[in-house]
Formats: sequence, structure tokens, C-alpha cells
Amino acid sequence: MKNLIIYAHPNPASLNHFFKETVIKSLEKSGHEIVVRDLNEINFNPVLSLQDMQGQRMGQVAEDVKTEQDFITWGDQIIFIYPIWWTGMPAIMKGYIDRVFSYGFAYRYDLGVQKGLLTGKQTIIINSHGKSNAEYEAMGMDKALALTSDTGIFTYSGLEIKRHLYFDKADRASVENIAEWQEQIVSVLGENQL
Repeated sequence: MKNLIIYAHPNPASLNHFFKETVIKSLEKSGHEIVVRDLNEINFNPVLSLQDMQGQRMGQVAEDVKTEQDFITWGDQIIFIYPIWWTGMPAIMKGYIDRVFSYGFAYRYDLGVQKGLLTGKQTIIINSHGKSNAEYEAMGMDKALALTSDTGIFTYSGLEIKRHLYFDKADRASVENIAEWQEQIVSVLGENQL
């Protein structure tokens, strides 16, 4: 299986970096093909410009966007790894979605009906956040996150969500928590083989 990892965290000592390394090792052990797109490392420009918007309407995208779209086209499974900051994805990941998941590539409208174009690809999303899952549930943030990212981006674009993992209280995680999360990631990757 061809796995594309789209990763957003600037700190190589972060928990998210550990998650990325766990995914890579698990997939390598299973003999899968892997490409990693570390958005901070490649210095991806997250700003959707007027030029980008005008080009998308004509079916044209910037070269850096085309490169990322080619990677998405290549992948059978797309694994997104990023923290939840201010109840959403980091700006660089949101900008990646804004620019790369463009009209005509990730979705289009047929007679006024939206159609996702990334069908046949599965996705796994791995997030960390500081609040507890109980706090997120109490305030409805769990449903808001699922609606804005899962429904509003990934499903909208035709991706099949295999799992969305939320690792809570990540800023104060114990060694036991991290080991448990690592096991969950490896288990989910093992479940989702084509």
C-alpha cells in the first residue's frame, strides 16, 4: 500500500513527531511504501492568494500545489498528523487544505451537487490536544471538530475515514499514556491494510 503522511508540527521533540515516527516504523515493518510531507520542513506556503483562487477557477494551480496534489494522487492511504491548536488544525495544515484541496482536484459541483473527487482513498487522522476528551464532550467540541474536519474537509473531498484518533491531555501525558497511544496507532495501522 502507498502511504502518504501529511504532518504539521514545527518541533522535532514534540509528541506529534513521536506519532509520525511510530507510523513510519509500523508501516516500514509491514513493507509499505511511504512518503512523508512535513509541511514545516518543506516550508509549505499556507497562504491562499488571489492568484491561487483565480488559477483554481481556470483549472490551474501553482507548482508547489501541483507537487502536493501529485503526492495525494499517488497515495492509497493518507495519514494526517497534527495537533489541535485553538480548537482547530495548525495554520500551516489549514493552508495546505485551502491550497491543495482545490476545486477540480478534491471536489467539484455537478449540476449544483457537490462531489468529492478523492474517492477510493482511505485516511487516518491523528490529533493531540491539551484538554481532556471529557471537557471536549461537555462543551460539544468533539462534535464540532468532527463536523468541521471529518465532514467538512475529509468526507467532503471523498476520502474514506478509517479512524480519527484524538489523544487528550497531551501537554501532560504520562509515559503510560504515550505507550498506550503508540499501541493504538500500531493497531489501527494493522487493521487498515488494503
